[in-house]
Amino acid sequence: MKITAMSERKNILIGAVALFLLLLGSGCANVKLYSVDMRYGAEKVTVPDYLRIADKVLGEQIVIAEFLDSRKVDDTKVIGRVIEKDGSNVLILPKFTMPAKAVAQGIRNYLSKAGYKIPNRLSVWDLKEETMPQETAKLLIGGSIEEMELTCRKGFPSDTYKARVKLSVIFADLASRKILYKSTVESSAALEHVSFSEKRMEEQINNVLAEAVEKLFEDKEVAQNIKDVTAK
Repeated sequence: MKITAMSERKNILIGAVALFLLLLGSGCANVKLYSVDMRYGAEKVTVPDYLRIADKVLGEQIVIAEFLDSRKVDDTKVIGRVIEKDGSNVLILPKFTMPAKAVAQGIRNYLSKAGYKIPNRLSVWDLKEETMPQETAKLLIGGSIEEMELTCRKGFPSDTYKARVKLSVIFADLASRKILYKSTVESSAALEHVSFSEKRMEEQINNVLAEAVEKLFEDKEVAQNIKDVTAK
């Protein structure tokens, strides 16, 4: 697991360096990049009773697939931009985890808080019934990122922060190898503040990611599908 995490951080760093060199080569001598840590840990969330399970179960019940990044962007390492006071645009990159993994890990953390046993690793799935992975778990959850944008516009007397996330999520029964349910959730937020910081940008993108994940499980039909499949 540590090797995978280190490899991913290396890939992000390589991508950031490549972007830096590309921009430098195009004549942007003063180019810089911002980075934020995308992470939804679900530590403070209160899971609704209709989703929570009380009984201790053996074996893995749910497996989460790394999300597909379906955004219409040139580079999926980029999650937004800072518009400087001079009008120039500076890219925002994830610090440790790519968006597709950050979303999947957020869903995993939420369902783990509800009591479900889920492996730490992420599966791989292209969201088609005929290509579901071979897993010992009962339920497979995957999906795609349709939109993810983080923007900060520096100004006077305050800076404006905007974040938006839109996710398509699919639930599938691994025993019958059938897709059970599809859902779309989205979340957005805006903030004005007198000072700029990467930490504030980080809070905005993580807040909308958390809200989108929590909205997904506000749907009682989703919760019932999960309970029906994992109880078999």
